[in-house]
Amino acid sequence: MGESEQQAALFSCPRPPDAAVAINDRCVIRTRDGHRVVVVSGVALAQYLVGDRMAEAHAMVSLVEQGWAEQNDVARAFGCSARTVRRHQRRFESGGLPALGRPSGYPKGRKRLERSRVKSVLRWKSEGLSNREVAHRLGVSEKAVRKLLRQAGWVSAGPQQTRLALPESADPNLSALSTPAETIPDETMALSLDTDPADRRLDRLLAYLGLLEDAAPLFRSGLRVPRAGVLLALPALIESGVLESAQKVYGSLGPAFYGLRTTMLTLLLMALLRIKRPEALKEHSPDDLGRLLGLDRAPEVKTLRRKLSRLAALGRASQFGRALAERRVQARGAALGFLYMDGHVRVYHGKHRLPKAHAARLRMAMPATTDYWVNDAAGDPLFVVTAEANAGLVKMLPEILAEVRTVVGERRLTVVFDRGGYSPRLFQRLIAEGFDLLTYRKGRLRRVAKACFHEQAAVIEGRKICYNLADQGVRLLDGKLRLRQVTRLCDDGHQTAILTSRRDLPAIEVAFRMFERWRQENFFKYLREEYALDALVDYNVEPDDPARDVPNPERKAIVVKLREARAELTRLQAEYGRAVAANPERLRPTVRGFKIAHGKLGQALRAAMDKVARLEAKRGAIPPRVPVGQVVSDDVIKLAPERKLLTNLLKMIAYQAETDLVRKVSSHYPRSEQDGRTLIHSALQAAADLEVSDTQINIVLAPLSSPHRTRAIAALCEELNRAPGRFPGTRLRLHYAIAGPR
Repeated sequence: MGESEQQAALFSCPRPPDAAVAINDRCVIRTRDGHRVVVVSGVALAQYLVGDRMAEAHAMVSLVEQGWAEQNDVARAFGCSARTVRRHQRRFESGGLPALGRPSGYPKGRKRLERSRVKSVLRWKSEGLSNREVAHRLGVSEKAVRKLLRQAGWVSAGPQQTRLALPESADPNLSALSTPAETIPDETMALSLDTDPADRRLDRLLAYLGLLEDAAPLFRSGLRVPRAGVLLALPALIESGVLESAQKVYGSLGPAFYGLRTTMLTLLLMALLRIKRPEALKEHSPDDLGRLLGLDRAPEVKTLRRKLSRLAALGRASQFGRALAERRVQARGAALGFLYMDGHVRVYHGKHRLPKAHAARLRMAMPATTDYWVNDAAGDPLFVVTAEANAGLVKMLPEILAEVRTVVGERRLTVVFDRGGYSPRLFQRLIAEGFDLLTYRKGRLRRVAKACFHEQAAVIEGRKICYNLADQGVRLLDGKLRLRQVTRLCDDGHQTAILTSRRDLPAIEVAFRMFERWRQENFFKYLREEYALDALVDYNVEPDDPARDVPNPERKAIVVKLREARAELTRLQAEYGRAVAANPERLRPTVRGFKIAHGKLGQALRAAMDKVARLEAKRGAIPPRVPVGQVVSDDVIKLAPERKLLTNLLKMIAYQAETDLVRKVSSHYPRSEQDGRTLIHSALQAAADLEVSDTQINIVLAPLSSPHRTRAIAALCEELNRAPGRFPGTRLRLHYAIAGPR
């Protein structure tokens, strides 16, 4: 025996134990020499050869049916799913032991796709046929076609792009890459040198050389693309005209891989996906977001902020908002009979000194910026205006209505606003300019007698309304202004007075339209929570007008002191009056005696009266308002409005697109009034399969959380497919579907 054999004999390794898999604390599976034993508490429950599928299935069924183990534990130990265990149980219950034995090979009766037809399938796919059409020609299921394509390694090359011919002055090495275009593309058709959607280095090189203004979308097929359901909103975004309006207003961003169209589409999809600001892009994969745009990567934080800065430098956000409003008026002119106007205060927490505004939801005045929104009768936004130095609604209404007249035209509109715009002189001006008004009456009012109230009921916009109302005429401005007052009596006795110049409407509709102003409040709350309406896009500031007048802080200090002095005077007068009432006339029958007895109190009272008189005279000598340049020691500044206004407009368009989808699905989803937006949001966030041909993008969404929600989105897909849109910058039609519930 050699030395190595002796060492092996001395230090021999023990024989490994039998392969054992524990099911739980009392069941175990042992495998040895091609045999398998299922042991329960030391007793063999089943014994079979490895590979005997029927005996193994019976062992799994026995463990579950006799209560020795749970389905999940059995599935884990035998290397299958719990669904497989349940399938074995159903087969055993229906057909006994023979039902567990299944012959190997392809199932009988199912038509097999001949391998000789693989070339035909690949040829049809390259011609742009869909999987459904290929399956129809072969007489097999669409699933079989998809499986064959995966096995064959087929990947769609995306839409065939027309080659970009470089100018003669360009690098000759790059010119060799280009080929003459066989056909002249459409004006909206982007051009590309790349054919691989995952590799866009040639287009990036062209953008670097200044030869490309926007990268052409190139798509590739894929399964379970994250958040691809957001492409459901593309038809609504295209219908809004946001990309066309941006092209007309801004023109171009210059040579860039991420051009104007891509930048706008990125910001819109971010809003719909609740990516609320550019910094939030750090939390998402640029590759996944890029697939939604037809690019290899989506723009990241610095790139997107740089694009916004370039757009803001042009100073055309107001013009862009006007163009969007004109398109919305053309599409929804019937909903513009009533326009709701209100201001939204964006509180500022930075280091710069800004004008203060009263934030109603916080019940305090804070540095802020006020935006005034105009919404239609359904509560959908039309446009937004940023107020200079938080100007009030009385001052801003003429400016806003001048913009409304530019957008809407000369049609007569009813303007609905709250008490912040109450001013009889303003009412007189609005009526003279051809507007009707609807607002709450402000100030102390004489209560209307209960005998004047009558209960009224009606069905408006499909809702049953019932109010206790009184209708009467009122006169303001010494009888120069005559208006109609509709007063509602609440159950607790409170009376709410509504003023209007509309005499043709029933009183109940006047009240309904006024109380529907809460739709706009709900809109503010929804955008603040879901779209981060109050979030700042940047912290840049710009110079403000130093001649703008503001309340005089010196006068404010005097007013505070005068208020305190008057309060002290009132207290002393009350105390003096109580002393007069309690004066014993037998002791002090004359006023002189009373004054002598209360000399100190009278002296304090006269001093308080003198102090009030001095403060009133001092207040009268101080101007109530002064230029802001005299108040602020530093430079007079304000937050740069362009980028914030532009992002607000894009969030408005995203909200409108979401609203349009909710309206389309409402007839197929009974709870659309309660959680229609939640349903649409779930669909937009869902993953989807992308199948790309030369003419079409098939977007198949993953099923939602419940069958009835999935059916509602399926009906929405059918409605969108009736008028198929095209992906911006391509000739690719959009076709939608949703997979059935699992």
